[in-house]
Amino acid sequence: RMCVGCREMKPKKELLRAVRSPEGEVTLDPTGKKPGRGAYVCYSAECLKKALKQRQLDRALDAKLTEETNLQLTETMQKLLAQKSGEEQA
Repeated sequence: RMCVGCREMKPKKELLRAVRSPEGEVTLDPTGKKPGRGAYVCYSAECLKKALKQRQLDRALDAKLTEETNLQLTETMQKLLAQKSGEEQA
């Protein structure tokens, strides 16, 4: 699988899935099991920022992302990164 931010090929476990639901809602899916069109991004705020800025995520998900959605995705990524770093320290 390829990260839409840095364009690097990585194993699925190292990537986070962004998904566009059949209703058109775009969210990050840590489980990788939600239904809908998916695109992958590294567990990195930089990769997500790059993917959003260059509209790579828009193209991959075939959706027009709003500023509100972009902010929501960024916040979710920060929460997941904090959660992940907390697990590594435990």
